[in-house]
Amino acid sequence: MTDPLQWARYHWPRLISGAGRNDGERFYNYSSLLLCGKKPSQTPKMAGKHRVVIARARYFKEEYEKTCGTYMNNRIRTTKYTLLNFVPRNLFEQFHRAANLYFLFLVVLNWVPLVEAFQKEITMLPLVVVLTIIAIKDGLEDYRKYKIDKQINNLITKVYSRKDRKYVERCWKDVTVGDFVRLSCNEIIPADIVLLFSTDPDGICHIETSGLDGESNLKQREVVRGYAEQDSEVDPEKFSSRIECESPNNDLNRFRGFLEHPSKERIGLSKENLLLRGCTIRNTEAVVGIVVYAGHETKAMLNNSGPRYKRSKLERRANTDILWCVLLLISMCFTGALGHGIWLSNYESVPFFNMPEPDGHNLSPALAGFYMFWTMIILLQVLIPISLYVSIEIVKLGQIYFIQSDIDFYNEKMDSTIQCRALNIAEDLGQIQYLFSDKTGTLTENKMVFRRCSIAGYDYCHEENAKRLESYQEVSSEDEDLTDTPSGSLSNMTKAKAPSCRTVNNGPLKSKSLNHLAGSCLALGGEDGPTDASLSRQAAFSSPIETDVVPDTGLLDKFSQITPQLFTLPNETDQDLSTETLYIIDFFLALAICNTVVVSSPNQPRQKLRLSSLGRMPITSLEEIKNLFQRLSVRRSSFPSLCSSKESSSSGGPNAFVSRLSLFNRSKLVPPTEEEDSPLSDGAPGPSEKTCLKDQEKAEAAAGSPDGSPDGSPDGSLDSPLGQALALDLHYEAESPDEAALVYAARAYQCTLKSRTPDQVTVDLAALGPLTFQLLHILPFDSVRKRMSVVVRHPLSHQVVVYTKGADSVIMDLLSLASADGESLEKQQKIIREKTQRHLDDYAKKGLRTLCIAKKVMSDTEYAEWLKNHFLAETSIDNREQLLLESAIRLENKLTLLGATGIEDRLQEGVPEAIESLQKAGIKIWMLTGDKQETAVNIAYACKLLEQDDKIFIFNTQNKEACEMLMNKTLEELKKDIQKPPNFPSLCIHVPPLRAGLIITGKTLEFALQDSLQSRFLELTGLCQAVVCCRATPLQKSEVVKLVRNQLQVMTLAIGDGANDVSMIQVADIGIGISGQEGMQAVMASDFAVSQFRHLTKLLLVHGHWCYTRLSNMILYFFYKNVAYVNLLFWYQFFCGFSGTSMSDYWVLIFFNLLFTSVPPVIYGILEKDISAGTLMQLPELYKSGQKSEAYLPLTFWITLLDAFYQSLVCFFVPYYTYQGSDIDIFMFGNPLNTAALFIILLHLVIESKTLTWIHMVVISSSILIYFFFALVFGAMCVTCNPPSNPYWIMEEHMMDPMFYLVCVLTTCIALLPRFIYRVLQGSLFPSLILRAKHLDKLSLEERNEALKKWKEARTVKQTTTGHSHPTDALERRRNLDPSCDLSVTTASVNSKQRDSPTFKATLDITNVSGMAMKTVPSSGHPLQNSIQK
Repeated sequence: MTDPLQWARYHWPRLISGAGRNDGERFYNYSSLLLCGKKPSQTPKMAGKHRVVIARARYFKEEYEKTCGTYMNNRIRTTKYTLLNFVPRNLFEQFHRAANLYFLFLVVLNWVPLVEAFQKEITMLPLVVVLTIIAIKDGLEDYRKYKIDKQINNLITKVYSRKDRKYVERCWKDVTVGDFVRLSCNEIIPADIVLLFSTDPDGICHIETSGLDGESNLKQREVVRGYAEQDSEVDPEKFSSRIECESPNNDLNRFRGFLEHPSKERIGLSKENLLLRGCTIRNTEAVVGIVVYAGHETKAMLNNSGPRYKRSKLERRANTDILWCVLLLISMCFTGALGHGIWLSNYESVPFFNMPEPDGHNLSPALAGFYMFWTMIILLQVLIPISLYVSIEIVKLGQIYFIQSDIDFYNEKMDSTIQCRALNIAEDLGQIQYLFSDKTGTLTENKMVFRRCSIAGYDYCHEENAKRLESYQEVSSEDEDLTDTPSGSLSNMTKAKAPSCRTVNNGPLKSKSLNHLAGSCLALGGEDGPTDASLSRQAAFSSPIETDVVPDTGLLDKFSQITPQLFTLPNETDQDLSTETLYIIDFFLALAICNTVVVSSPNQPRQKLRLSSLGRMPITSLEEIKNLFQRLSVRRSSFPSLCSSKESSSSGGPNAFVSRLSLFNRSKLVPPTEEEDSPLSDGAPGPSEKTCLKDQEKAEAAAGSPDGSPDGSPDGSLDSPLGQALALDLHYEAESPDEAALVYAARAYQCTLKSRTPDQVTVDLAALGPLTFQLLHILPFDSVRKRMSVVVRHPLSHQVVVYTKGADSVIMDLLSLASADGESLEKQQKIIREKTQRHLDDYAKKGLRTLCIAKKVMSDTEYAEWLKNHFLAETSIDNREQLLLESAIRLENKLTLLGATGIEDRLQEGVPEAIESLQKAGIKIWMLTGDKQETAVNIAYACKLLEQDDKIFIFNTQNKEACEMLMNKTLEELKKDIQKPPNFPSLCIHVPPLRAGLIITGKTLEFALQDSLQSRFLELTGLCQAVVCCRATPLQKSEVVKLVRNQLQVMTLAIGDGANDVSMIQVADIGIGISGQEGMQAVMASDFAVSQFRHLTKLLLVHGHWCYTRLSNMILYFFYKNVAYVNLLFWYQFFCGFSGTSMSDYWVLIFFNLLFTSVPPVIYGILEKDISAGTLMQLPELYKSGQKSEAYLPLTFWITLLDAFYQSLVCFFVPYYTYQGSDIDIFMFGNPLNTAALFIILLHLVIESKTLTWIHMVVISSSILIYFFFALVFGAMCVTCNPPSNPYWIMEEHMMDPMFYLVCVLTTCIALLPRFIYRVLQGSLFPSLILRAKHLDKLSLEERNEALKKWKEARTVKQTTTGHSHPTDALERRRNLDPSCDLSVTTASVNSKQRDSPTFKATLDITNVSGMAMKTVPSSGHPLQNSIQK
């Protein structure tokens, strides 16, 4: 009876209201059934704004059919075609191309008897061949997709069956919205599911999203609040709630909705409750959820947009030239029509060859000329190259194949090579003029290494850690697989007895304790080898260089003063000392818990890692227990939404009892006997303890040993073998390398993150032992706030504490200006703030990434007031992001500054050399980063984006007027540098202008991007060799790229590695993603993907140059050969009365372009190499020819056509005058024309080729042999193939005639002689840079090296005379000439004497008034650059 009553209670409110559904319910207006051949849209059209999901249960069948029954099922189909619609749909798509429509028009036109030029079948042949080739390609690609779809749709999962009342196996395609799905560990999620149950004790589920975004690190998902307390699986038969959520969308990082119970209570849903299709369940035995999106409505499918399609610059140029060919064709046809009309009008009577109409009437000359116009269109159709598009596609596929096969792009460490995701813009790689690059992960390794920290105004330099990094050597890849663990590196251990452990010496880290080693071997699986689960997946950001942090000795000494007495007896200790120690504790607690790091075990399923608190809880009296229960009941009544799942579900069990105790009472953490024995409880340890501490500094503590309690703790502490094994079994799965670096740094100071659940975080802190924080809220990082916060209830003070970390530019503005505890603390905070700011500036100058750490303590009243508004924001669907942002801003204020961190992100290997080469190639490079100004500038110097002698302009203004004034002054200064100095009018000395660099902050960039300042901003950046945009948001990055591309009409390339670079990558002409540490979002949005920035050098300078040159020359060659051959028909019209007659057989005409001359240019386009790869890499300036489009200029196109006209004249009139007066027929005259034309066209390609391989020779020879074979066979067998003409035995007779050979040789030589002479003179008298570089490839190795040396010396001398060298000397000369040249300018080479001069100081005052930030960039070598050089 329970189920019917529950069903009645659920429907009774709806029956009373008279409505079958709520007003919030929305329906879709499309069918969820995928019919054969019907592909759903990637973005389905919605009838409403929200979606309502009802469980697929027996008692809700009618309502389910009304709502969820209209949604799509889980069947997917990414194919375009079916067997029934393949032909019509493929033809429909192919005829979207204008060229195919043109040739279809010609086919139809040839069926008109009055204008028929060829046999109907012959005219159709070229179009049919082209359409067939493309159709076969499309069909094979679609069949491959069909097989993948079939495999995915038939995967098996467990779905709850209403009929069987249990979970049964079903195919993915049979899953529908509202179904309950049960998934096991390592199973792929079949649809987007709201998580309702997990076997994990804390109601969490770990998922791996590598199938979705490429990120291998684990992420946590939580059971919907209110369902986590269930002791057993959720029963689908008893599920009576409804889910209302947003309509399907492609935002992977957003899910808004709520779950409404029959009592109208609503529980907010977020992305933390959603399991996305394509992800994999990890470290969780089983989960149960309800499907909300299925099939093509899942977020994964809505993000599956397929391959990117862009139209290259060269293809756009070719389309323009095809239009010129169309105009040329029309003019030739108009000439033929006019000539035919004039020719007919010259006859006084009707000529005998003019056939009358069926009614006996003859056509007038004007009408006959009109019909002849269309006949000539058919006859001269070859002028428009129908095979050009097919040839371009084939050539691009060949070029992509060779790019992907280049071994230099292979990254052995990542086992990856270049990915070419856009197949049709490879030639654009050779024309890039502007390069926009991200910094973190693109120029740097994105391996965040903890270097320094500032706590309470004290700087801790971590010299030992710096020495470790200097001497660090990465272990070999085969050793890493066995020696690295995600939670602690084993690469620096001594030789173990277990065969699975190896010895690697890593500088100062030489040994670890045997217990540590035993734990490591345990993690690796002992002597039996690694277990399947433990080594199945490497955790992200867990290389030894990141995990092994050597603590600072001074900070470690202060850690030894941490005792429980600091919290229990604060008045009996030194106040200043205890305050600083509390700052240190809070600082490292913030590092450990203010993140989203997932702590997991390598063994599956996940084991409970939190140590039992029962043995460690000193419960002294029943009165204390009673007080605990009273406090617990008060808190539960005050904050019902924050009660953990365990508190309400297991109230009667001993585990719940212990959980409550450990959650709210940690006043005493270590028994008195243990405190006395603890080396960390006393400020002056004994001799043995001192020795142990030194050993820790050198080895164990330096390697991040997670010792968290005194030696000899009998209760499972970390120094026991069990505790060590547990600590080393931990996997830290971070979403960003910054978070991982901070967690590993905290662990190095014995502040170890032990476990994380949706409602609590456990940290093992030095002598205090495990501390379990109640996790109330996480406010994640976003690009607007530029910070993240966690709200916890402190286990010692029982207060609500907010820990915040973020950029110093925002944290400093959120600090409390007044203190409730008095003026002393306010003064102390002011001092800490000033000192910390100095430390931050020092860190940034050293190229470190900086973060500020702060905290805030809230009263229960303040928290309850904030929570009420925050709960409304969490449960809203519309405008949720804005409401949550406002709620976070209300919380994150009046903070107390704890300290700051400096994290080093090393430059990638080869970045300085790559940037230097790209700048020599004429590419202007912009760095767009969100980091602070000092960090960005120092990285720019380290990677040689800025030189030490560059003149640097720093734009850091707070208003538009100052920005405008600053731009005007800077433009004036730069224009002065370009002009010749007035004091040297008669001398030959030319003072070279300085290299200039621009540094602009995000606030100033906002003003510069406004319409009124855009032109001046672009003019200014055009005079700078490099631009650095710091503190730039993702939106600003894309706006900058769009502005430069559209306003300057230049080719742009954007490269990045993270999700914040996606918009920039998509806006640029070419987007390149780096498959690095931050997942695959940038890769999936890119056109090309590489693993390192240095690969960009060869990709652009070598393959880009080759692809552009090859395709340009091939397209020009296609135009040349078509115009040259079709003009033979045109010249013949002058001798046949413009009658549209051909002197060659129609089959020969068709096959000439379709077969005899089609393959050689394709081979040329794939294999041509004008210069070797080594020369292109050593001479980057050769790339400038592609930037200027020298290979395919409009003038080059018209010269090619003129040459084609000349060669066609020679090819026609030499045989004409040779056979003039003879008795040969029309086909006997046309045969030598075709033969000579074939030799001319093929040998023309030989002259233009810079590289002739055996493949070229085989293809050219084969084309000639195929032509003669066809002509001989066709002449011997086809007597009446094309009546009334008769090609019988023509080639056979000509091959026995010596005159035929003489005509062919003479015609070929005369036709090609001008081009041959031009190429000879060009290579000897006025060679271009390309030809000079080509000559270097012909020299021996020694001669070539010597020639390259002289080349570079000559280029250096030329640059000196033209103004590109020795900028320092030029600057000194300019200063002597005009002392005011320092106005509004900062220079890296300013010395101290100039800086202290009155003139320089006055300049500072003047420019500061105008709003410019005047800073002198240090000229010393950058530490990052020095480390790269080492």
